[in-house]
Amino acid sequence: MRLRNITGCRERIAETPYVVNEEELGSCPGTWRSRFGNDHEIHIEIGMGKGQFLHTLAEQHPEINYIGIEKYSAVLLRAVQKMEEHPKENLIFLRMDAEAVDQVFGEGEVDRIYLNFSDPWPKDRHAKRRLPSREFLARYDRILKKDGFLEFKTDNRALFDFAVEELEPAGWKADFITYDLHADEGLMEGNVMTEYEERFSAAGNPICKYRIHR
Repeated sequence: MRLRNITGCRERIAETPYVVNEEELGSCPGTWRSRFGNDHEIHIEIGMGKGQFLHTLAEQHPEINYIGIEKYSAVLLRAVQKMEEHPKENLIFLRMDAEAVDQVFGEGEVDRIYLNFSDPWPKDRHAKRRLPSREFLARYDRILKKDGFLEFKTDNRALFDFAVEELEPAGWKADFITYDLHADEGLMEGNVMTEYEERFSAAGNPICKYRIHR
């Protein structure tokens, strides 16, 4: 059964305190720290899947506020279930399309952005939908603080090559680029893996990663 077809998942998500109500999102820009009740940094993951990556980070870094964004309700439900078993006060979720990310966060409100194993949208006509595209980089530019940065990981070499090529026309610069993350001892220090990363790296697939800033 396809995850996105699980019956009743949207109703379940609407009832949980771990997901911000969709009707509230329009009033959220500039209010996220007050929602967490502190002035800590805000790190977001766009396309978070089942939430393993952010849940692990939230446990390791209680001094940071984490927000996970996921479009598909049935996938987000898995992250909610994880939170029900192991709640984290510094982690909340949003069910929304990433195209509206700059309408949900205020200018410079986000300290760090994570993109992990994003949908490659392989057809050329869908390039603008790719999360590391110049169109999305323009959205991130508006919400990321001046000295903030973005990290992107994928096993899809074609998508990664595209992402690297987008940096210069979008006005972003790379702090580092690697085509085999797990072979780099320095970059692997403190690396938190997603469910996909565990699966792909175990199969011998090299993981590509960059960190970028404006």
